[in-house]
Amino acid sequence: MSKDIKVSISQLNDIIVIDIEGDITAVTGEVVQEAYMTDSIAEDTSILLRFAKDCYINSGGLAFLIDIASEGRKKGQKIAATGLSDHFQKIFHMVGLTRCISVFATEEEAMKGF
Repeated sequence: MSKDIKVSISQLNDIIVIDIEGDITAVTGEVVQEAYMTDSIAEDTSILLRFAKDCYINSGGLAFLIDIASEGRKKGQKIAATGLSDHFQKIFHMVGLTRCISVFATEEEAMKGF
């Protein structure tokens, strides 16, 4: 599990979308965190983390996502995630990420949740 990570930022209506492709690890998680921390989205309140279907997240990557969730909570941001496999949806729930990041099966459901 050592694919490179690709992260891009776009905007859909008033929602910032962070597309994530590849593996999120202790090494690559910083790329996701840097995308989240960019000035262009620092003040926005609605953020969608759109994971590619083959995205893999290890414990180091989860630590970065927990940091993003914590920062989002402090800023009063609404963060949602889509594209996660059933396995990673369960992990998000087990580690408590679903308290700060709403997880949706589809992008359409996520967009309605904002």
